[in-house]
Amino acid sequence: MLRFALRRLALMVPVLAGLSVLLFVWVRAIPGDPARAMLGQRATPEGIARVNETYGFNEPLVTQYFIYVKALLSGDFGRSIKTAQPVTESFLEKFPGTVELGLTALLLAVVVGIPLGYHAARHQGRLIDTVIVSGSLIGVVTPVFFLAILLKLVFANWLGWFPTTRRQDPQIDATHITNFYVLDGILTQEWDAVLNALTHLVLPAVALGTIPLAIIVRITRAAVADVLNEDYVRTAESKGLARSVISRRHVLRNALLPVVTTIGLQAGLLFSGAVLTETVFAWNGIGRYLFEAIGGRDYPVLQGYILFIALIYALINLTVDMAYGVIDPRVRVS
Repeated sequence: MLRFALRRLALMVPVLAGLSVLLFVWVRAIPGDPARAMLGQRATPEGIARVNETYGFNEPLVTQYFIYVKALLSGDFGRSIKTAQPVTESFLEKFPGTVELGLTALLLAVVVGIPLGYHAARHQGRLIDTVIVSGSLIGVVTPVFFLAILLKLVFANWLGWFPTTRRQDPQIDATHITNFYVLDGILTQEWDAVLNALTHLVLPAVALGTIPLAIIVRITRAAVADVLNEDYVRTAESKGLARSVISRRHVLRNALLPVVTTIGLQAGLLFSGAVLTETVFAWNGIGRYLFEAIGGRDYPVLQGYILFIALIYALINLTVDMAYGVIDPRVRVS
């Protein structure tokens, strides 16, 4: 297993190197001039020339790329054209918010989705199966921004049960150590801050987790339905084994491989930033940051963000592949 992980990590190097080339060219193919976007109405030929010289945009493209790679190898992702803040510093400030939201949405999708999919497969053709499948279909086709606005309207504006925006109320005097607000509150034992952060998480996590939940329900139902028709399940049932034992040892364990793959893909999507959800709820995360960077032609932010997300996807895929070996010993042996 260790050798497999090291081999996969080594393969990430040429993949990320190739991505950096494509990314560098693609970002500069976006219509618009970053210098003009930065200066706005104050743009003058002298100002544009000064910005281009400061950020090296007047150099040949090949020279710009090698300067960029040299900075990357030293751990420098550059500075934002819009804010002049180091990209790494911005990520460390905003990425915890996206991870906190993404983890909560993923936890909701997994904890609710797998049991629902299992029960739908166990009761195929019955009313509960129809209700669960219909609900998952509605969850898949409902746009995230529409659901987010609806949840905000009903549960925040009309009922007043949850806050409408931000990660925490400004009047909460909370100590932020890691920028994971719930974790920070637990570490500092500021329980009012923990509760406040959790209440802010509910609506955006439900909006963001609905589509992954619906997908996990459908994949789990299909996988469990296939396993239920296997001979070894019927044999276990004929031996009179308890349903809980059959479900745990024979059904769920053999049905989990496609479900784990789906969870890994959904985790990558959630951690890459939920632009619409973060925008609706004014959530200080990576998704909103990226949206603003695209509008401002902020090359260093776009390049650093996409490379960082590519690395996260690669690590999540590695984790999923290693989880296969834990779930199914046949995969581990092969």
